[in-house]
Amino acid sequence: MRYTNFAALAAAAVMSMSMAQAQDRDGWPSDLTVGTASQGGVYFVYGNGLASFISEELGISASGEVTGGPVQNVTLLQMQEHDIGLVTMGPMFEAWNGESELAPGLEHRDVRALFPMYETPFQGIALASQNISSVGDLAGKRVSVGPAGGTPGTYWPRFLEALDVDANVSFAGAADAASQLQDGLIDAFVFAAGVPISAFSQLAAEADVRTFTFSDEEHAALLEAFPEVSPFTIPGGSYTVQDEDQQSVAMWNFAVVHSDMPESLAYEITKLVMENNDRMMQIHAAAVATLPENYINNGFLPYHPGAVRWFEENGFDIPEELKD
Repeated sequence: MRYTNFAALAAAAVMSMSMAQAQDRDGWPSDLTVGTASQGGVYFVYGNGLASFISEELGISASGEVTGGPVQNVTLLQMQEHDIGLVTMGPMFEAWNGESELAPGLEHRDVRALFPMYETPFQGIALASQNISSVGDLAGKRVSVGPAGGTPGTYWPRFLEALDVDANVSFAGAADAASQLQDGLIDAFVFAAGVPISAFSQLAAEADVRTFTFSDEEHAALLEAFPEVSPFTIPGGSYTVQDEDQQSVAMWNFAVVHSDMPESLAYEITKLVMENNDRMMQIHAAAVATLPENYINNGFLPYHPGAVRWFEENGFDIPEELKD
């Protein structure tokens, strides 16, 4: 009789667990789309790796999609055409306030933060024959600034204007810009992505190029003119053609979702990423900063309730003004 009761209790427990799991997945979609950016950039690698990780561990068919970058990703999230977006907080702040270049006047108030990713520094690479050592040397040069709508394509023209550098600017994805540089169609390629930028690494291996950032004066001027950026040092050795540290500026990146995402799904994705940094590092080295303590680098965007639950369960205090 004792064994019969035990078996009945065990069966009831299994059934209860199954019901709980079913309830936890209530409203979950059968597939997810992660908005990334152009091929050759870190978003493309990070986003596709994240999608694969979600598929492996959560049993959802997730995939990355090439986009124009953060500016487009925010709007795709707001319009619920994508499920997860990778964004830098400068374009996110503008979209939040209805100042997006892609959707001017539309306040993107349905977007919620999920977890911190890494910092995006701004850096350039040029043919060695051009003798470009800082941004000021780009005057009169043919310069690709990344894809229109991405963080580099949005901010590099602003940086050049603020520094009074008159360059011949064009827009292209990272892989296309790298090819244009190798073919001599442009003189320099400036970008913004987690280090190392795969397109820069490829150029360093295949062409006679040099990386560059800002002079002391240019650096100080940008920090004063753009409060949304912070100082950042790109370590020497990041590329085979870069021996010394280079001073730059950077913005933080976050993964974001729509406020309508089921709380349990947002919780499980946050848990998956925040508790498995080693696995995220296998996706891209920039994920060294994909750590829960970096949640503090978001000062305006409310966190999704599912993310709030994970952070607070693990001892991280989300400010009341950042709770949905």
